[in-house]
Amino acid sequence: MTEHVGEALIPTGFDVPVEPLRRAAHYTGQPGCIAEARSFATGFLGRLRTEWCAVIDERSADALLLVVSELVTNADRHSNGPYILELEGTDAAVAVTVYDSSAALPRLFPRDPERIGRHGLEIVHALAENVTVERVPVGKRVRARVRVGDGEAGQRPVRRRPARP
Repeated sequence: MTEHVGEALIPTGFDVPVEPLRRAAHYTGQPGCIAEARSFATGFLGRLRTEWCAVIDERSADALLLVVSELVTNADRHSNGPYILELEGTDAAVAVTVYDSSAALPRLFPRDPERIGRHGLEIVHALAENVTVERVPVGKRVRARVRVGDGEAGQRPVRRRPARP
């Protein structure tokens, strides 16, 4: 934060971002889009580290990139048009949102180690704190919130059951 005194700018030492960092990218579905989306997310993490002084370990970064890959791959495979990747984050978490033109909602299949393919949403659910899917006027929106600030990416908070009497 800076204070204005007359014509002078005086730094106060409280330069903490107030709004989450937000960035979006548009993809056409051409070959290489998934790699471009991962690169876009890597750049976003770099900005979080710089602008938010976020401490993001390699495991958290890898989890976020995997979520981006899975959601963008699903949009690429199942929509008939372009899609948008939107990232919004702070030093604690990043929301990964993908908009695509298909109104068909993705299905979360039961775990099956024998099944080949269709594990993308299962992976996203395993890595994200929460996942929401909803129809929007132009198709659907899939949003996953991934923790990045505490080194516990890929691990949901432990929900302890109360002790039985």
